Amino acid sequence: MKLWLARHAQPLIGKGICYGATDVAADAALTTAAARSLAACLPENTICRISPLRRCQQLAAALALLRPDLAIQSSTCTDQRLHEVNFGHFEGIPWAQIPKSAVDAWTADFGNHRFGGVESANEVLHRVKAALDDSLALSRNNVLWITHAGVIRSANLVMQGIYQVSSKQQWPQAVVDFGSCVTIDNHSI
Repeated sequence: MKLWLARHAQPLIGKGICYGATDVAADAALTTAAARSLAACLPENTICRISPLRRCQQLAAALALLRPDLAIQSSTCTDQRLHEVNFGHFEGIPWAQIPKSAVDAWTADFGNHRFGGVESANEVLHRVKAALDDSLALSRNNVLWITHAGVIRSANLVMQGIYQVSSKQQWPQAVVDFGSCVTIDNHSI
């Protein structure tokens, strides 16, 4: 299966804000540009799954206008498991204002600590693995996820057979740019 992982365009939120699961819109012009780029490279009959958050739904809607063959319908393609990491009570707060002790507690037990009180990195990995298993059951060819950086990082780990982490060093550091797409081709999963 080839998994296409597209990240939404630049969200309309200030720099340095912790916004994981906060439902903010993305820049409309950048979303259109991302959809054009994605439309040009996706093969026919690609199955689509979309995060429920507005910034991803925007990209899906723009892509649907350009590629009606993908049959993107938010009601049937939306997958709750593809939402960004939920940082709980830290959502909407500038990272610089989050207490260092909270960040230290998170990094000390990176895999299991629920930073912000909602979900841990290992819980994110678990839901991404479940979504990946379902995507694999749908298609042995091409699947597109319109999603977020945290989910893309998680998918990279899951595709490598890593379903649990214990330290921050195990978490992928590379970030997919806003409006960009990466692919993972793995026939062994």
